[in-house]
Amino acid sequence: MSKTPRKSPKLPADLQLGRAVEWPTSPEQAKLDRVPNPQKDTNYVVRFTAPEFTSLCPITGQPDFAHLMIDYVPGQWLVESKSLKLYLASFRNHGAFHEDCTVEIGKRVASAIKPKWLRIGGYWYPRGGIPIDVFWQTGTLPKGIWVPEQGVAPYRGRG
Repeated sequence: MSKTPRKSPKLPADLQLGRAVEWPTSPEQAKLDRVPNPQKDTNYVVRFTAPEFTSLCPITGQPDFAHLMIDYVPGQWLVESKSLKLYLASFRNHGAFHEDCTVEIGKRVASAIKPKWLRIGGYWYPRGGIPIDVFWQTGTLPKGIWVPEQGVAPYRGRG
């Protein structure tokens, strides 16, 4: 029995997907693409994990490192993953505090795709001996949705 292949959705021509693009030099320059959600009538969770996120301290210019977790329940749109990778990489030379980076990313993604619910966890490695974890959420989690724990252990150092 042969299955009929699912038709590919018609995607906008200006997507970064499938073509060479310049690396954005700042979060403001980065383009965050969205694609139609083929399961828009179903509530489900999408998770992006960025375990090697980097930005710069706005005071010292030293690098900061974080493990970011983005969970969302999509509505009409999905985040296109290549554009998200490019957007997150644009923070490498961007000076901002941990709180600003984490919340800015959450707000930008939410603004681009208008999810039913979104949360971001920023698990930052120590700066000055103190790790900083930042959490932001928008929307209300739809009833009956299973959202796994983010699974990032609190920073323990050698302890």
